[in-house]
Amino acid sequence: MRIIGGLYRGKKLLSPRSGNIRPTADKAREAVFNILYSKLSRPWEELTLADIFAGSGAFALEALSRGAKQVTMVDIDLTDAARNAALFADEKHKIRLLKADATGLPAALGQFDIVFLDAPYNKGLSEKALTSLLRQNWLAPDSLVVVELERNEKIALPEELTPIDERAYGIARFLFLTPRKSA
Repeated sequence: MRIIGGLYRGKKLLSPRSGNIRPTADKAREAVFNILYSKLSRPWEELTLADIFAGSGAFALEALSRGAKQVTMVDIDLTDAARNAALFADEKHKIRLLKADATGLPAALGQFDIVFLDAPYNKGLSEKALTSLLRQNWLAPDSLVVVELERNEKIALPEELTPIDERAYGIARFLFLTPRKSA
């Protein structure tokens, strides 16, 4: 695993210690970031990102390398995310680690512009985490939410979210969502 773009391009990340963590493949992560670039209305330097089910923290650290204002990694076990975050000592003031169950998040300390959600495949956790994000007010009104699923995994999206794009890479499928605008 490595950072694929931005200031720290090429920087190696530590592999997860647990076989239960499945980091997003480098090529898929690069494709997702290219799509995000095309959909963002503001520069990275103004954006905050939450990496839910962070695992190794690779997605958040990729956003940090590209200039994100602040990243928050959320997971029940932050061991691997903390190990990789420590590799970015010059950026530690921009990195938050939050030990929490993504299906029962605490009230938001602030809203996020981008949320990346990569739950274990085929366990129904993505739906629960999306509901928790909404209930606890984690999403900014113009936020983008990227949900990684197994290619054939079914998901019932909360009615408050609107799909704006969908892509598949290998065994993974990525949904791009935004909060539904109030009438």
